Amino acid sequence: MIQMTLRQLRYFDALARHGHFGRAAESCSISQPALSMQIKEMEEVLGGVLLERSARQVTLTKFGEEIVQRVREILRSVDELGDFARAARDRLAGRLRIGMIPTIAPYLLPKVIENLARMHPELDIHVRETLTPKLIKEVVEGRLDTAIVALPVSEPSLTEVVCFSENFLLVRPGEDEGTPVPSHETLREMRLLLLEEGHCFRDQALSFCNMQSPPREVLDASSLSTLVQMVGAGIGVTLIPEMAVGVETRSASVSVARFKNPQPSRTIGMVWRKTSPLAAQLQQISEVVCLAADALREARKAKSPSRKSQA
Repeated sequence: MIQMTLRQLRYFDALARHGHFGRAAESCSISQPALSMQIKEMEEVLGGVLLERSARQVTLTKFGEEIVQRVREILRSVDELGDFARAARDRLAGRLRIGMIPTIAPYLLPKVIENLARMHPELDIHVRETLTPKLIKEVVEGRLDTAIVALPVSEPSLTEVVCFSENFLLVRPGEDEGTPVPSHETLREMRLLLLEEGHCFRDQALSFCNMQSPPREVLDASSLSTLVQMVGAGIGVTLIPEMAVGVETRSASVSVARFKNPQPSRTIGMVWRKTSPLAAQLQQISEVVCLAADALREARKAKSPSRKSQA
């Protein structure tokens, strides 16, 4: 009698997530025919059809939707067995799957990795960069151990630990250097450039301006770098987090200014499952994140970047 294997369960989970045999096979590092054969064996063992197959994509049947939830529970439990083993060690070691949102990763990640590698050399770090909703889903499902995001996320199954806060700064064309800094009410009348929908930073910027949506139809961007370059081209103004200023403005003809108090800001922290056996270790890692943020802040002060005005 054919028995299901953990490998088959992981293949089925990947196929359910990607909705495509080719992409699922690539993510599992196997050939597409081999993946298809493993899924067929699963269907034979279970006695039901898991997928509706078409030329371009695959869709879960009702039976498949029920099975994938149970499969993910099994995989999460199996992963937690490994987590229990790691948690029993006196040191941080083994695989660490960590997620970060795009408005944090390029600026904070290098320092975090540097600190972790120095302080905990036996860690095998895997990084995932994507939007907050995807990160939260993957942490909840056990596909990530933790994520660094803007808080709060208000997910009951997750622990939230604050690491640091940072202000948002105004980026304007270079010729605006020294001119009065607009209030959040005035910003509502300006061409405010924003990240595309799905980025929490977009929502935070709109909230500061007391807007539900941008006042004008303008091109949204997928990165802070694009936003700053658009400002340098004279298309509008934007807000960026303070940690991004040094990286994103060094090659753009822009000026940077602080708002009057209370300044717009965000709180950054780590989240992980309340049931995670690695909770104590993740708490230690959150302290490493705090140290990395402090180091970046001190480096910015030491450089005293030019082209910055104060409201």
